[in-house]
Formats: sequence, structure tokens, C-alpha cells
Amino acid sequence: MADNAANNAAPSLNALAQYCKDFSFENPNAPRSLQQQTEGPQINLQVNVNAKQLAEADFEIDLTLEGDAKIGGKDVLFAFELTYSGVFRIQNIPQEQLHPVVMIECPRLLFPFARQMVADAVRNGGFPPLYIDPIDFVALYRQRAAEVQGQQDGAGQTLS
Repeated sequence: MADNAANNAAPSLNALAQYCKDFSFENPNAPRSLQQQTEGPQINLQVNVNAKQLAEADFEIDLTLEGDAKIGGKDVLFAFELTYSGVFRIQNIPQEQLHPVVMIECPRLLFPFARQMVADAVRNGGFPPLYIDPIDFVALYRQRAAEVQGQQDGAGQTLS
């Protein structure tokens, strides 16, 4: 009986659903962009994670990947924007650990699927597939926390 109670209190993270919420791919200079290039493209990537609580234990996580490839810093070969989302049920996690679980572990589970969607779209656009390097969601979380802390610190100061 005590074992059953201990199992019920075990921390859990379950993906209830995952889906493409929004996706666009542009190849604005085709067919010129598909010709042999004299130099390699510059790849730019931005990553953003947002979370919304749906119920007591359910959260919707949006992982947004925005990127492009340019030649010479100006000619766009391709551009993409993907919001890949999931609904997660998180139970028996202490309140002080809930935010890091939501903002680190959930997007970490979504990332491989979003990465494959981008690679397939780039390949289907006529280019070699773009395999985005793994993302360190812990470092991203810490960076965002430092930015928020800096904004809060700055908000309390007055200029004279």
C-alpha cells in the first residue's frame, strides 16, 4: 500500500499532444537562388520558447524557430518560421522546479521534431537539408532569466 502511494507521488512529465501551430518557408529568389553559389551561406537562427498554463497540471509550450540563409549578408536564399507546440501534463514537481521543467525539458522534447520539419522544408525548397545544431535549453533559460532580472533591476532605477 505504501509503495502505491509513493508511485503516485513520483514526478511525471507526459506529452499529451504535439503539433505544428504555424510554419512558413520562403524561397524568394528562386530559381536564381538555386544556382551554384561562389560562397557558403550565412545561416541566422533565433529560438524562442513560450508557455501557457491550460489547467492545473497542463501546459502548452510553443517552440519558435526563425531563420534564414543569406549570401553576402543580403541576398536571401531561403527563410523559415516554425512554431512547433506541445501540450504537456506535469505532475508532482515542486513549485520552485516547475518553471525550469516547463521552459527547459518541454522544449527539449519538442526540438527534434521541429528540427526535422525545418530540414525537410529546406530540402523540399531545393537546398541541402538544414540540420540545426542541438540547442542548449539550459543556457537559453539562464540567458532569458538574466535578461528579465536586468530589466527588473533597471525598472527600479530613476535617472536624475
